Amino acid sequence: PPKKKRIFMRGQSFHQSTHRTVSIRSRVWGSGAVGFALWIAVLLSAGDALHGCDACNVAFAQEVADERADTPAGRDMKAAMERQRNLNLGGLGSPHLVEIIAQTTGIGANPEDSATPATPETPETPEVTGPSRAVVPTELANGVGQSAAPRAGIIPGPWVQSGGVMPQYFEGEDFFEIIERDYSLGIPTTSYVPQSIPDEMIDKRFSIDLHEGMTYIGNGVVYDGFLTNGKVPAPTFIMEEGDIVEFKVVNKGTIPHGASIHPAYTQTSKYLGKIDPGKTGRVVFRAATPGVYMYHCAPGGHAIPMHVLFGQYGMMVVKPKSEKFQLEKDLGRAPDLELYMIQHEIYASGKDAIESKPSYVAFNGRLFQYVENPIMVRPGDYVRMYFLNIGPNLLSTFHIVGIIWDYVYWQGNPAARMPGGQSVTAGPTDSWVIEFRIPPDEGAYTMLSHAVGSTSRGAIGLMVADRNAKTEPVILADGPTYTEEEMKEYAAKAQRIVSPFHIGTSPADEPVVYGPEVKEVKVSIIGNSFHPKVIQVAPGTKVTWTNEDVFTYLAGEYAGIHNAAAMNTPDDAEGFTGPLLAHGESFSHVFEPFEYTWDYLCTPHPYMRGRVIVKEPEYSVASAASAGSGGGSLNKWSLGILGLCLVLSTMALVGRSQEKE
Repeated sequence: PPKKKRIFMRGQSFHQSTHRTVSIRSRVWGSGAVGFALWIAVLLSAGDALHGCDACNVAFAQEVADERADTPAGRDMKAAMERQRNLNLGGLGSPHLVEIIAQTTGIGANPEDSATPATPETPETPEVTGPSRAVVPTELANGVGQSAAPRAGIIPGPWVQSGGVMPQYFEGEDFFEIIERDYSLGIPTTSYVPQSIPDEMIDKRFSIDLHEGMTYIGNGVVYDGFLTNGKVPAPTFIMEEGDIVEFKVVNKGTIPHGASIHPAYTQTSKYLGKIDPGKTGRVVFRAATPGVYMYHCAPGGHAIPMHVLFGQYGMMVVKPKSEKFQLEKDLGRAPDLELYMIQHEIYASGKDAIESKPSYVAFNGRLFQYVENPIMVRPGDYVRMYFLNIGPNLLSTFHIVGIIWDYVYWQGNPAARMPGGQSVTAGPTDSWVIEFRIPPDEGAYTMLSHAVGSTSRGAIGLMVADRNAKTEPVILADGPTYTEEEMKEYAAKAQRIVSPFHIGTSPADEPVVYGPEVKEVKVSIIGNSFHPKVIQVAPGTKVTWTNEDVFTYLAGEYAGIHNAAAMNTPDDAEGFTGPLLAHGESFSHVFEPFEYTWDYLCTPHPYMRGRVIVKEPEYSVASAASAGSGGGSLNKWSLGILGLCLVLSTMALVGRSQEKE
């Protein structure tokens, strides 16, 4: 390999060589792409438990222990690794990775740890991730003095007043005294139940599939992001207060996923936190507190906000048993319509997502769907809405024109009742139950967020009152579902494909063109996305990537680290593979003097894609103007022509002035 010299500029480190700029320590052997691939291959050979992203984490940890050890950021990361070494952070990262890093680098290692790195054994069929306890015998799983068969008999009386009766399946559990105390209080217990509770004690069973893919969101737009069961938002799950719920998460994608379920007032991260591709996570909990809740993907660390921003979220509702909603009491009957409504945002780039600039805002997964297909009701109908603003960034002030709420319930809890009002204000993950009657007057009642920027981007719909309408009793918050053939057609004929991390066809993905006078082009890595995603440069231009993501270390993972690595290389040319960049660090590469289109990705997050088009400029006024509008400037020929035009115009004006005199 050519000799390289480490230099530091404005806090950014990189190597310098005669041909190009790279930064991957002495691990670059020959071609940067080949060298980095070899290094990752060595780490992957450690065992089946070490995946591609994990290999990048181990590589970066070694840098923290070595050349980054004396940098401020390196010292911060090392301190975090040492503090977290013996904490119970299961699900927020990779416990086995913490061990590998500690034994490989020595950071955070206990004195009794062996100096030889050990690879944890992986079960042959790891169907369900997360810890488990010994199976609880069925005879101990029943409430004191209750029969074995009926689930409803375990806890007598209203659930919110548990009456001090504690199920016997808690016998022998850790923290028994705490459980006993909680059952003696006059408030709902926590959601904790033994994970090994017998199957016959489970009231509701839910399962979701997490993966990457495309879905159609209406108005000619296809969204390419992270999906749940093939859609955005995810399925709506409804349970009752007191239910014991089993929730399974199946990772059918190509990268780690996970789940956070907000109605669970107990530990869930260690069961559902980080689920590798092909694996399943499972948790059992009691739905103790009524309300309207969010659930979402949560693989740990930096990936939690990213996977929410990219589309993996949905609604869970815990219906009350111990207390009815007030309008149901007033009218003496159940609602005519139960409308489950999610407001959520769609982003065209990671930068837009981080800066809260959505391309679209939708109700229940499709733009303007309740304008195109209004919700039909009858005058006098009793409507109960379960409203959740997923966000994940914007505030919603939900309002229906012509309606004043009869009652609203903060977070959907009947005990948190408020009278009347024109709107409900909901930040991301805020929720309400809203009750009202349709007035005795037919016509359209417009639903919208009165933060009207969202309204103009899709958060608007119609509820139309008609005496002859057939009111649909339940409308769920699920996103639309399409067959594989339908999605192929939508993708082929889409007016626009929007993706926060892939290269789509939205304005955010159009090439930004730079002329030959621009010697260096800078690309930001932010929100797990390259910005700009596509650039066009002249041969010989230096491109510099800078990592603007901030999240550093958690539970064995440096999820905010990135790089840029070529996916394709022309014959007789070197590719490029950048180093693993922490926040604020940069990597540069000078593109050789020939035309070529380079596609590249981020090695730790291979779904992130970018493109560099190396092309000789066309010296014409039209192309120069186009290049200038794309972020470059006018080339020298165009400037000369414009200068000549300016001189001639000035001479003409002077000549006319003299003629008049």
